[in-house]
Amino acid sequence: MNVFTTDKIRNVVLLGHGGCGKTSLVEAIAYLAGMTNRMGTVANGNTISDYDKEEIKRGISIKTTVVPVVWDGVKVNLLDAPGFHDYVGEAEEAVAAADAAVIVISGKAGVEAGTKRAWDLCEKRKLPRMFFVTDMDDDKASFREIVQNLQEMYGKHIAPFHLPIRENEQFVGYVNVIQQKAKRWNDKGTVDKFDVPDYSRENLSICREALLESVAETSEEYMERYFGGDEFSEDEIRQALRVGVMDGSVVPVLMGSNTLARGMYTLMADIIKYFPSPDHCKCAGINTENNEVFEADYNFAKPKSAYIFKTIADPYIGTYSLIKVNSGVLKPDDMLFNYHRDVDEKVGKLYTICGNKVEEVKELHAGDIGALAKLTDSQTTDTLSTRKVPVTYIRTSISKPYVYRRYKAKNKGDEDKISQALGKMMKEDLTIKTVNDGENGQTLIYGISAQQLEVVQSVLQEKYKVGIDLLRPKIAFKETINGKSDTEYKYKKQSGGHGQYGHVKIIMEPLGTMDKQYEFAQTVVGGAVPKNYYPAVEKGVIESVKAGPLAGYPVTGVKVTLYDGSYHPVDSSELAFKVATEQAFKKGFMDAKPVLLEPIAALTVTVSDEFTGDVMGDLNKRRARVLGMNPVGNGITEIQAEIPYMELYEYDTRLYSMSRGSGLFAYEFVRYEQAPDEVAKAEIAKNQAAEESK
Repeated sequence: MNVFTTDKIRNVVLLGHGGCGKTSLVEAIAYLAGMTNRMGTVANGNTISDYDKEEIKRGISIKTTVVPVVWDGVKVNLLDAPGFHDYVGEAEEAVAAADAAVIVISGKAGVEAGTKRAWDLCEKRKLPRMFFVTDMDDDKASFREIVQNLQEMYGKHIAPFHLPIRENEQFVGYVNVIQQKAKRWNDKGTVDKFDVPDYSRENLSICREALLESVAETSEEYMERYFGGDEFSEDEIRQALRVGVMDGSVVPVLMGSNTLARGMYTLMADIIKYFPSPDHCKCAGINTENNEVFEADYNFAKPKSAYIFKTIADPYIGTYSLIKVNSGVLKPDDMLFNYHRDVDEKVGKLYTICGNKVEEVKELHAGDIGALAKLTDSQTTDTLSTRKVPVTYIRTSISKPYVYRRYKAKNKGDEDKISQALGKMMKEDLTIKTVNDGENGQTLIYGISAQQLEVVQSVLQEKYKVGIDLLRPKIAFKETINGKSDTEYKYKKQSGGHGQYGHVKIIMEPLGTMDKQYEFAQTVVGGAVPKNYYPAVEKGVIESVKAGPLAGYPVTGVKVTLYDGSYHPVDSSELAFKVATEQAFKKGFMDAKPVLLEPIAALTVTVSDEFTGDVMGDLNKRRARVLGMNPVGNGITEIQAEIPYMELYEYDTRLYSMSRGSGLFAYEFVRYEQAPDEVAKAEIAKNQAAEESK
């Protein structure tokens, strides 16, 4: 691919609800740009963006794909981001590399949960944006209704640029609201101008008014002229719109049909016309040499620096670090410094990536997006710069995963292979993580949703040829006591010759805090138990608290006091006193009103107001205590509750169903509480059954 200077680059992320048409939009643009001979489809699994086997099988985007399109001499780096919340980390990475966004809406489905999330992502990054309504060739598509919904949600920001024209139930053209002219597509792929149809004039008047209101909002002068009844010239409108789109005060709404490849010319023209090139964007990091702000601003004349916004670790195409050049000009064989890892990285060759195809490039100018192959230590969200000017940029904030499952290898001996494969996958997707829960004898895998974890399971099988079972995780119950007991145990064993003898008397009582597993004390007088056996007694306590006698869960909040016992001058040993203590602990624990404790989480559910009733009802069924409801604006409510961990199982699926995909949740551990009798009885019975089956 040719080298493009900063002013000839646009970095645009495609966002929207899953299935709204982002991937097919890229396909249509690539076809019209001459990149392909025919348009692929998601259904046929032959699109540029969705090349992964898992994406083809499921018919959805799972990973962000970069597709650079050269249009009228400008390189437009399109970042096709997944729309489903299951893969929100991919969208967050894509947004971090973009300078503007196109939010895609299906004309049939209208504004959906993913549309609102896309807007919120843009708000966080203060990205200029426009809407593109697809499926306008469908009879059920309503452009007017979508514009009205957007105006209700986002007010005077919304500026419709076009109106669809239908004749004989066919999508044949559009009205340009700025020019107030109608255009019809012809067989050559271009447009013929004609008079605005009478049936479109009312809608044109409504959209024109909305557009002029957006223009008036861009300056006080325009506001006075607007209310004074002055007409704006086309040049004035376009200039005001460019300023407004750049600062986010104006959000254009365009439309078209992906399947007919109509509307893409105007979309791409407006992307180039209204969206900023990187040299019109701000970008700053920290010079770690002097702790001063490094104003990169995508200036090609400043020292080289780049940000790794994504990693591809594919067993078929290899490992690539996707970068955005924040300053300077990168060249092959550059030596770059990674401040975070304190290592130098030899760049080698420079690449651009288009779907799953890589192409060498001679240079990457500031603001451009490219790829580096096989970096030694650098990872996603790391910064690359020079040792002379070591820069670091703020790492992208990636959503925290809250859904987890226990997993184990299908085949013994595959554990190492699974660990290595998951390590590669976690480099690619920062919303996946694994945790070794040694206390409960399980290995956990975390993700954004159950579906994402099922995809991980499938990828392990398909790509890495290893299988895992995803199981319901064991809840980290604990055991403690509410009463006091006084018990003893004498361990005596004679087998001819040297025997074993240990005798302890202990008092067990609540410690008063759950922050410590146990506290050991001794009040022995008269040398009934020699001091040199005290450590052995404590070792017995340490072993005992690992798995309590009630249901086999770790013990917490127990005080054990050794106050008496006896010993044998020949047969006593550390082992004997350790065993005696373990047996005394079991008996004493069961005599001291033992109880099972369950972990409690502080839960926050963010959901549209219309679904709060369903969510509250479901939380009550899950033994949750609702603490409050806080309106957060835009028809969204935040519900605060406390809920047992065991009731969070499959909550993501239930919340998605109840809220039509709009609900989000987060939680964190707060404390342990005594489990209800029915829960405790079930766990104790389960433990007894497991013991009997051994």
